Amino acid sequence: MIVGICGGTGSGKTTVAQRIVEAIGEDKALLLAQDAYYKDRSHLAFEKRVEFNFDHPDSIDSDLITEHLARLKGGEPIAQPVYDFTRHVRKPETRLVEPRPVIIVEGILIFANEKLRCHFDLKVFVDADADIRFIRRLRRDLLSRGRTLDSVVQQYLQSVRPMHSQFVEPSKRHADIILPEGGESPAAMNFLIRVIRDHLATT
Repeated sequence: MIVGICGGTGSGKTTVAQRIVEAIGEDKALLLAQDAYYKDRSHLAFEKRVEFNFDHPDSIDSDLITEHLARLKGGEPIAQPVYDFTRHVRKPETRLVEPRPVIIVEGILIFANEKLRCHFDLKVFVDADADIRFIRRLRRDLLSRGRTLDSVVQQYLQSVRPMHSQFVEPSKRHADIILPEGGESPAAMNFLIRVIRDHLATT
């Protein structure tokens, strides 16, 4: 079973995905993050990489992630890219990922690509207010991605916000389930986990 978890930046997608893995068990579920599949821009100078629009669907190597999903679904392991967010390049090393009965793919743009979207047996959109999402992104980028306050705000206004309106928010219509408040609702999370467990029990 392949579960797609989409939503805006800072909506709580990763938290939702991690809770599913914890509930289902790491022996049965794995998490595949769209963020690992940004196209490699190492051929560009750092100043040019910084200016790149990472919130547009073209920034994602959709062919590779689609190929990897097909391999995992077929029972084959993959060599997942490892992305360096401080330098905006792929690292030389890769991450070996073994197939599991449940594959969870999370990312802001995974529903915007029809070829990728067709692989999902269940599509979940994690919804959260824009101000909450921005605060979460700000904290993350300052603490773990080596960004400055000015750079985070500039990127949010120039690309994150307009790309959310153009690609992420409209992709909500493809969702089977809309999860409110970034997965902070226990009832909603319990329902989602039950749906996945029921699907596994019947396959």
